[in-house]
Amino acid sequence: MNRMAVLNVSQLNQYVKSLLENDRMLSGLMVRGEISNFVCHYKSGHIYFTLKDEKSAIKTVMFRGHAAQLRFRPENGMSVVVSGSVSLYERDGSYQLYATDMQPDGVGALYLAFEQLKEKLAQEGLFDQARKRPLPPYPTRIGVVTSEGAAALRDICNVLARRYPIATVVLAPAQVQGSGAAQSICQAIGALNERDACDVMIVGRGGGSIEDLWAFNEEAVARAIAASRIPVISAVGHETDFTIADFAADLRAPTPSAAAELVAPNFADLQYYLADLGERCYLRLTGRLAYLEQQLKLLKSRMVPPAHRLEQQAQWLTFCRQTIDHQMQRRLTQQQQRLIFCRQALENRIKQRLSQQENRLQLLAAAIEGRSPMRLFSQGYSVTSSDGKTVTSVSQVGAGERLVTRVRDGEIISTVEEIKEAAQWASPQH
Repeated sequence: MNRMAVLNVSQLNQYVKSLLENDRMLSGLMVRGEISNFVCHYKSGHIYFTLKDEKSAIKTVMFRGHAAQLRFRPENGMSVVVSGSVSLYERDGSYQLYATDMQPDGVGALYLAFEQLKEKLAQEGLFDQARKRPLPPYPTRIGVVTSEGAAALRDICNVLARRYPIATVVLAPAQVQGSGAAQSICQAIGALNERDACDVMIVGRGGGSIEDLWAFNEEAVARAIAASRIPVISAVGHETDFTIADFAADLRAPTPSAAAELVAPNFADLQYYLADLGERCYLRLTGRLAYLEQQLKLLKSRMVPPAHRLEQQAQWLTFCRQTIDHQMQRRLTQQQQRLIFCRQALENRIKQRLSQQENRLQLLAAAIEGRSPMRLFSQGYSVTSSDGKTVTSVSQVGAGERLVTRVRDGEIISTVEEIKEAAQWASPQH
């Protein structure tokens, strides 16, 4: 550029901007500083702030495309490391840092986002113990929100089949990882509530990295769990993994298998409890009756009451015995009916599984029958062999050799007179 040329302001700013943008030292920078004068334009999505240290400051802008990728919420006073490049804003003639990425200084972005959202929802009362609902003690329908075919779903179904087979598992399939996973989980929770499809639901997935589990740290998922009319058990990852969903749920389980154990009682324990309860009721009633009879005998030995008094006491004793017997019989009948219901449910489940296996065996038998060699023989196919070896090519035999051809009802012995290859009996081309 000619040093003696007269420039206008725009030309000067353009020249300085080109110098800054062509300087490799000023592109791909990483600058540490403290955020101040933070402004977020919600309409455009751009964010503007000043990055400063003890002695200096620089204006910084991050456009919407990069700002939307931030995992945390920037705030004034926060120490950050900004990645970007330096350029000149031509209109004002001021140089500034154009940020493409920003990370909290000394703490991960995901961890900071987790703590920020946790604090926000806690202040709203979303995690209060008072709003958490008790789980139904004997659910008949158990909803599961997870990925269809996932290991977590198989673990839940296996535990329930072993511990509480009378319950029905209602699956609401959802994407549990990647873009759109949070929306998919919210839709699955909403669908179970709209159809009133279950008595309690398990929301979760197997283990993974913090990025894999991040859908369960989204605000939308936490609010969907809190708004659910159906009690929710969260079962995300392993025992050491904690997500926002765990705090919003009515109960947290360390793993999906543990959630299946918490959601319903052990059927064998329930049967034992009912039997023990019936026995204790019977012993208590008979013991009470024996005590009353003993007291009556004691009264009789101490006094000789008039005949009508003895008759009244005898009638009263008979009434007490009948009442106790009736109550005991009614309790035993109720327990028997409950055991019959449980037994029928198990038998129906077993019959259903046997029927499914029988249908599968029939299909396999039909498939095997369709490929049977004898069936192929009955359709006109045959097998030719020479010296005990199956003939599959004309190159295996020569003129005068003895052949054995097996058909449906026997064998044909023949001698080779002439051999023609496929090209010799193909139709001529005109």
